[in-house]
Amino acid sequence: MKARFEILRQSGPEAQPWTQIIDYVTDNENATVATALADMNRTPGLKDVEGKPVGHIHWECSCLQKKCGACAMRIGGVPGLACDKKLKDVKGDAVKLEPLKKFPVVADLIVDRSALYENLKDLRAWLDREVQLTEPQTDVAYEASRCLQCGCCLEVCPNFMPGERFAGTAAMAPLSRLIEALPRERKSELYRAYGKRFYNGCGKSLACRDICPAGLDVEKLLVNSNAIAVWKRFFNK
Repeated sequence: MKARFEILRQSGPEAQPWTQIIDYVTDNENATVATALADMNRTPGLKDVEGKPVGHIHWECSCLQKKCGACAMRIGGVPGLACDKKLKDVKGDAVKLEPLKKFPVVADLIVDRSALYENLKDLRAWLDREVQLTEPQTDVAYEASRCLQCGCCLEVCPNFMPGERFAGTAAMAPLSRLIEALPRERKSELYRAYGKRFYNGCGKSLACRDICPAGLDVEKLLVNSNAIAVWKRFFNK
């Protein structure tokens, strides 16, 4: 199998981006984008189509099993996980790789996604002590816990921009888990945060549902959380 890669390169946050074209050959019919990037970085003296040396391609990975979200990038213009995208499934004449566009570039395909975690800190998205869930609550909490915090949902969200009030689905998912689990004394605080940082800014486009690499039932989480944090409070006034 032969694949032509067009990789957007950038040596640092302030550097000018440029595209490098590399031909990649493998006998592995199920090779993924992650497989190819790892192979290219292991190949001594690798050159691009112009005969220029290919320096180390910066990208992130951890589990390589679609469980951590570290290898999120734009593949053919669409955000996804490098470990999940097989070369034979990539459409077009070339495999075009770019960093996620809504986050600052660190180098090549690595971006600074600290905005995701700052939002969770601001929202106090954690438990102070152990809690027991009922069976219906466990179902919702489990679904929410599968969020990878990869940032793909935020990349396609028309309402999300780093540093602004709307925190996006990457924050809604863990909040929906907490809405089920938090003790009564903390729920009112969470309801206010949910309304200000998510509900009031969500346009309900559900682009996040269609792009989620983990296949979260975003609509289910959204309906459940809106019902508890917004509508029940509204009608019970």
